[in-house]
Amino acid sequence: MKHILIFDFDGTLADTLDAIAQITNRLSVEFGYPPASPEDLDQLKDLSTWEIIRRSRISIFKLPFLLRRIRKELQKDIQYVHLFPGIKEVLQQLNYQGYSLYILTSNSRENVTEVLQKYQIFHLFDRVDSASTLFGKSRYIKTILKQENLQPEQAFYIGDETRDIEAAKKAKIKIIAVSWGFNSPEILSRHHPDALIDSPQQLGEVLNILNGHSSSSFTESLHPD
Repeated sequence: MKHILIFDFDGTLADTLDAIAQITNRLSVEFGYPPASPEDLDQLKDLSTWEIIRRSRISIFKLPFLLRRIRKELQKDIQYVHLFPGIKEVLQQLNYQGYSLYILTSNSRENVTEVLQKYQIFHLFDRVDSASTLFGKSRYIKTILKQENLQPEQAFYIGDETRDIEAAKKAKIKIIAVSWGFNSPEILSRHHPDALIDSPQQLGEVLNILNGHSSSSFTESLHPD
């Protein structure tokens, strides 16, 4: 049976968190919310996306425009964006093992493509989709499944935020949360993902377990004798 892996980008594959935080602070006056201090950012990691929006007091009607501006501003610094350590090797191995790789992100397709091409891994992905809103990922996941003629049990979503967990659950697919991105492991756990991992190297092992296979084969393939 074919299995697909749908990855979030920011905070899951690529370390864009500092850049986005700086951009968001620069836009705070224009969009009418207070800038976040380093201490504020640490506290935000323990909040869901809706809790962060309520705390920021930004108008819900301004969110699509803010998201568009963040994407545009990030494009200016996209050459400085890096993948998290170990991500490239894990993606290559997952592709070798026969998983079909997808990206579903709130970032722009152009930004994501530029980073993937820089690391020479764009060819590993069957498709890259950009969600136009912060909370529309479940609809996009369902569209991907329909277009690819797949059942929900054939797909996994991998993301770093509570909204990723919520979107996957709405689309009735399994969700693997990662602890190295935006949200803290504590709040991710409270949203009950199917698995929570602390390093990219754990992803293959967890997928094998969720698929009912041995967990050792993936680790051995990454670290052969």
